[in-house]
Amino acid sequence: MCIVKSVGLAARNDVADVRIVQVLLNLNSEAWSGAAMKQLSVDGQIGPNTIDAIRAFETRAMGLPESDGLVTPGDATMARLLAGLPPGPTKDKLGLVMPRAMPQRIDLYYEPLVKGMTRYGIDTPLQIAHFIAQLAHESGSLLYSEELASGSAYEGRTDLGNTEPGDGPRFKGRGLIQLTGRNNYSEYSKFTGIDYVADPARVATDPFACVDVACWFWKDRNIGPLAEADDARAVTKCINGGYNGLDDRLENLVRAKALLGL
Repeated sequence: MCIVKSVGLAARNDVADVRIVQVLLNLNSEAWSGAAMKQLSVDGQIGPNTIDAIRAFETRAMGLPESDGLVTPGDATMARLLAGLPPGPTKDKLGLVMPRAMPQRIDLYYEPLVKGMTRYGIDTPLQIAHFIAQLAHESGSLLYSEELASGSAYEGRTDLGNTEPGDGPRFKGRGLIQLTGRNNYSEYSKFTGIDYVADPARVATDPFACVDVACWFWKDRNIGPLAEADDARAVTKCINGGYNGLDDRLENLVRAKALLGL
């Protein structure tokens, strides 16, 4: 299941779901479009072009005698759309897991993500699915690389190693899975050989560091086995310290699994 609600004629047509169907139709366009037909605009708005494309896909690609112009979660049309995707992680798939992500943000982080996941062994379908699902929530679909709050709430948190005045704001959450606290910045600095304690903002402004720190945290905290066990609650607790945003993380996970053939 890659969409949450129905898409098409007389459907619920949630913007994110419509965008997902539009992208999937474009990725399968060779199977349904005629020579004169152009790819759909991925705008999340249902209209005659998208409905006609659904109908064309069902009759031409699937061989159905007629079409109702409707795609529903888990139906045969969605299964066939997913079956037409290339294997492994791609920019398009990343955008489908995070349908509200801006294309320029996907462009910015895609290469660092591929390199980082390879470097840290986040390379099985279950690990990739859980990692991307968590990262999507933590970063607001790649929109944020730095915690919006000032970080003053972390001031004096000795459990985070914040022992000096100003450590709370200085070492607030940064990276696509937010690194927080002097201790964590120190550990990551020792691992990389780069002094992020002296320049903590770099964790948010350098796209490769922004992704690398998320991959490092995943590996350092041994989250991989929890993902391999498909335990989304345990993965969330490891990353968040609680279960904040669990529903959103689970929705991301459902889409990621569908796109990776799980």
